Amino acid sequence: MAAISPDNRGLRLFVRYLVLVLVALIFVLPLLFMVMSSLKPDQQLLADTSSFRAFLPVGDVGLTNYVEAFERAPVRLFVFNSVLVTGVTVALSLAVCSLAAFSFVFLQWRGRELVLSIILATLIVPFETIAIPLLLIVSKLPWIGLDGIEWTWLNTYRVQIIPWIADGLTVFLFVQYFKDLPGELVEASRVEGASWFQIYWRVILPLSGPVVATAAILKFLVMYNQYLWPLIVVQQEQYRPVMVGLQYFFQLNVAWGEVMAYLTLITLPVLAFYLVLQRAFIASIASTGVKG
Repeated sequence: MAAISPDNRGLRLFVRYLVLVLVALIFVLPLLFMVMSSLKPDQQLLADTSSFRAFLPVGDVGLTNYVEAFERAPVRLFVFNSVLVTGVTVALSLAVCSLAAFSFVFLQWRGRELVLSIILATLIVPFETIAIPLLLIVSKLPWIGLDGIEWTWLNTYRVQIIPWIADGLTVFLFVQYFKDLPGELVEASRVEGASWFQIYWRVILPLSGPVVATAAILKFLVMYNQYLWPLIVVQQEQYRPVMVGLQYFFQLNVAWGEVMAYLTLITLPVLAFYLVLQRAFIASIASTGVKG
């Protein structure tokens, strides 16, 4: 077999990096367009869309759109609501779904395969088909709080959190990952006298960083981008998330600069969350590739 010459090797390396740069631009340019557009007045923004100037901070740039966006809508409140609802839901979902997956993989009980099959079957059910029945349930569901008994969940944080804690995809991710862990770890822990919860908390969970990061990112994106369900169950401004708040910028005259400023602001938590978990997320992709 003929050896590859240094010239061919350099050409292949150049082509590889060129492809990687082009792929990176596909993802970066929309974000760059959004940020640059948020700094320009509407007339200049629309005029620049016909050229590469749309991706450059040229012309009359400033923070006016951001100031006007905060004046038009309670942006801080919407971001706070979305971060709160998303953060609590992700934390509870990881706990509940990982415990469920642990029971499916490591515990022996009658009917577990059937129950797991039913849970996975929910993945093919569109949310739109259960939205109205679920609305009828939560509209009359009681809740015991600090102020006594409330006879509805509407216009609350809990109605945006509790229905989304358990989901089939997160359970499936944990089940598949737990199946690849060495069973000898559980057997050795049982011999040492550890309880099932101790095995879950001290043995299995510390080894599950990649799947935890993957499930957290996927769940975060789903919850942070929620629109239909909050639109149905939340009518009070104080509980609205960022996606519902986007409607404020399409009333009367649409100010596209303010829209871009608002989109930039609500994108920041997503980028921050991903940057925090990117190492574990990349590790999960690498481990999946090795096992496959």
